[in-house]
Amino acid sequence: MLPSADQNEILRRRTFAIISHPDAGKTTLTEKLLLYGGAIHVAGAVKSNKIRKTATSDWMEIEKQRGISVATSVMGFDYSGYHINILDTPGHQDFAEDTFRTLTAVDSAIVVIDSAKGVETQTRRLMEVCRMRKTPVMVFMNKMDREGKDPFDLIDEAEKELGIHCTPVTWANGQGLKFESVFAINNRPAELSEKIQEDMEIIDEVYPTFDREAYLRGDLAPVFFGSAYKTVGVQELLDFLVTNAPSPLPVTAEERTVEPMEDKFTAFCFKIHANMDPNHRSCIAFFKICSGKFLRNTYYYHVRKDQQMRFAAPTCFMAQKKETVDEAFAGDVVGLPDTGNFKIGDTLTAGEHLHFKGLPSFSPEMFKYIDNADPMKQKQLEKGVNQLMDEGVAQLFISQLNGRKIIGTVGQLQFEVIQYRLEHEYQAKCKWQTLPMYKACWIESDDDAELDTFLKRKAQYMAKDKEGRDVFMADSAYVLNMAQQDYKHIKFHFTSEF
Repeated sequence: MLPSADQNEILRRRTFAIISHPDAGKTTLTEKLLLYGGAIHVAGAVKSNKIRKTATSDWMEIEKQRGISVATSVMGFDYSGYHINILDTPGHQDFAEDTFRTLTAVDSAIVVIDSAKGVETQTRRLMEVCRMRKTPVMVFMNKMDREGKDPFDLIDEAEKELGIHCTPVTWANGQGLKFESVFAINNRPAELSEKIQEDMEIIDEVYPTFDREAYLRGDLAPVFFGSAYKTVGVQELLDFLVTNAPSPLPVTAEERTVEPMEDKFTAFCFKIHANMDPNHRSCIAFFKICSGKFLRNTYYYHVRKDQQMRFAAPTCFMAQKKETVDEAFAGDVVGLPDTGNFKIGDTLTAGEHLHFKGLPSFSPEMFKYIDNADPMKQKQLEKGVNQLMDEGVAQLFISQLNGRKIIGTVGQLQFEVIQYRLEHEYQAKCKWQTLPMYKACWIESDDDAELDTFLKRKAQYMAKDKEGRDVFMADSAYVLNMAQQDYKHIKFHFTSEF
């Protein structure tokens, strides 16, 4: 076991993700949490000249242009004796895969819901991942300063749509133009309006009191009301979170369960970000520490590569601001400079052979050929495409029919982001040609003869992924179904983990 001082460091960690549908106010909430932690001193809301300042966590240029988050930001700060690690995730559905992988690196989550719109599609999908992983969640009903749905209707909707029992912990004093403040239900003011008094009677009768054990099991979600924009209800959420959210939890590897207090260091890579510093073309691999303590300039074992590596410049993050760290603990996220050594899912240990699962790539649904639009910049394009594909948000395939490069994504926005980043970060220009494909799936078989027949007969549909694995690219549901029927000994996988 670790020394008691190191154990105390781990116990004070709170690592959580903030998830929501786009425009629910997730990035604004993140920013206000950072304000309370003293990590930033000015909210990025409105300048005196009425030009919107960029939110702290949206630091990529395209995010500034479009006002959306397309990459997971990692931010750490101290608050009230605790060390907080916030992972602010993309809300846009085209980047759900990035969010899915981020949820493997957190111990709890805050779900942000727009009180005017209620539960939306992306929130449902992300909540399914939380339920599957039994991740404890808190719900923040945002934008109470605007006219919206009745608070009881919002809680009912959250219970029904998110499939979790809810109990309100704070309550709003008014709504829309009448919104003034929030208060803790178990510490309600002596003087309450008649309407709020009626609300309290309903709450006392209908909802259970908060049960921390039920919350930690993922069975009960405490609900908070407020306005991130007006900074109302945010401190109540943060104070409750540091007191009740779990410290780093055990992580299941293929070989065994890893406990955070073990003295041996283990970590896995859940994200790679290309071009963090455009001046140096540097990539950073984000590692979630599962156990023990990480030390700078210490040799660790890279399991996939079967080699020892040490890191002279590991970093922690406050949005884009990086600081070199000498040590980090279970629950923390460290950024390791990457020159092509890492892939998503890689494991670092003190020497043990461990593999952490649950970080798949999903089968893309949109496909385009990518071609060079500037013959003088072929090298820049190659480097840009390779680095951006390592991030795992889009996937690269090489057609076995014509040798052309194909990019596969789950949405149109990803193509726009890739094109923009190639041009602005790598000074390379690309052009697209739409490829009418239905699905890409990874194939494998124990029957070598049948696999060989399949590869020959379906040659026009075959491609290789970045790892050189066979990928079947069906141009219709019918073609895919027929292939599955005709080749009984071939397995068709719709995620890259198999």
